[in-house]
Amino acid sequence: MIVGRNTEINIFKNAINDEKSHFIAVYGRRRIGKTFLIREAFNYRFTFQHAGLSAGGLKEQIFAFESSIKDARGASNIKRKNWLEAFEDLKDLIRSSPEKKKTIFIDELSWMDTQNSDLLVALENFWNGWASARNDIILIVCASATSWMLSNIIHNKGGLYHRLTEEIALTGFSLAECEEFAQSNNLVLTRNQILQYYMIFGGVPFYWTFLEKGLSLSQNIDNILFKNKAPLKNEFKYLYASIFRHPETYIKIVETLSKKKVGMTREEIIKNAKLTNSGELTKKLDELESCGFIRKYYAFGMKKKNAVYQLIDNFTLFYYQFMEHEPNDESFWSNQINTPTVNTWLGLAFERVCLEHIKQIKQKLGISGVKTDVNSWYSKEDAKLGIKGSQIDLLIVRNDQVINLCEMKYSNTEYTFTEKDDLSLRTKTSDLLNGTKTKYAIYPTLITTYGLVDNGYSGTIQSVVTMDNLFV
Repeated sequence: MIVGRNTEINIFKNAINDEKSHFIAVYGRRRIGKTFLIREAFNYRFTFQHAGLSAGGLKEQIFAFESSIKDARGASNIKRKNWLEAFEDLKDLIRSSPEKKKTIFIDELSWMDTQNSDLLVALENFWNGWASARNDIILIVCASATSWMLSNIIHNKGGLYHRLTEEIALTGFSLAECEEFAQSNNLVLTRNQILQYYMIFGGVPFYWTFLEKGLSLSQNIDNILFKNKAPLKNEFKYLYASIFRHPETYIKIVETLSKKKVGMTREEIIKNAKLTNSGELTKKLDELESCGFIRKYYAFGMKKKNAVYQLIDNFTLFYYQFMEHEPNDESFWSNQINTPTVNTWLGLAFERVCLEHIKQIKQKLGISGVKTDVNSWYSKEDAKLGIKGSQIDLLIVRNDQVINLCEMKYSNTEYTFTEKDDLSLRTKTSDLLNGTKTKYAIYPTLITTYGLVDNGYSGTIQSVVTMDNLFV
């Protein structure tokens, strides 16, 4: 059963019903569900389907391609020496197909592009010179190597430039979709448990398939991540290697960013990661952003050139916090419950989940139709300007001249706003007004799990968003 993905499924349905050929590229990080989505959307029925080999040279790749043609009852020729010849056999298979729509699905396309391969030349010739002139072909190409897809297919500057009819950047599930996934698998979980799993696994569907009925949250996490031979114990080692052909620099970037919650500017990344300032760095940052590992934002009121890059991938952050040094305790997570380290992590992880659910937050605030910018803001102490020094992790800057200054607080019960919280919020509000000279109204907004206790300090808060509001 497929969960969510309604927008993507509609793209496929429109292609099936349209009276022209379509060239669709699907990309996204490892384990995000690309292949499953495509197979489900087409009910596992393809005129031709093939998956590139994870290893092997040109000879082996073409042999496997011709074998797939044979499996599709086409006339294969295992003696083909290049991709141009191999794609001629694919054309013959399509010509002989009686199906109204010929659906061609090529998975892990990047693996087929071996050294000195003419794969892209052949693909260009197949689409530009033949398939696009017909009205009955749906060509779907897919790969986990997102950087390769972006460089060679999505942003191709050669013969495939602007030839795609659709592109699908597949992202993770929302909290609501994770809840639907859990229910479809008969997992009885509270929303707080789903939230905590999300803090670790994000919305990556494959990771959620390891949850077992009848186990507590901590037991499941130990079984999945910390037990001997746990299925995701070594996932980090493969995650970046599967997406980027030379992952070392990408890993160095995310490792550097993991050390600073609010993120770093390009110059700070270069300094701390000891990298060279170049166009290649720009490309790698863009690719990490496209894959959803990092986000790029501009601090409110700052110049656009001072972009900040922040690591937001939940699994990567969890790895650097708890798994990098490979703890030997098979009950590691069970033994960490209620420790200061985990409690601090819960607060930070909740902030990241909120950043991934801005759409839901806006809906609760009743501003879904209002154009907004999502920013962070920080300032150092400046006595002359009356600034004490503040860090604000989430500002929703609205076109109706209002700023929602959001405080994100994880709690196992209703949150009690204290005198200390009140003072902190007033300082942030004052610093923001003095530092930016904004004329917008400032609306203090609390995002928390179970709501706000009504007391003498709670009146400062103008809007409350709860965990349940994130599950829509």
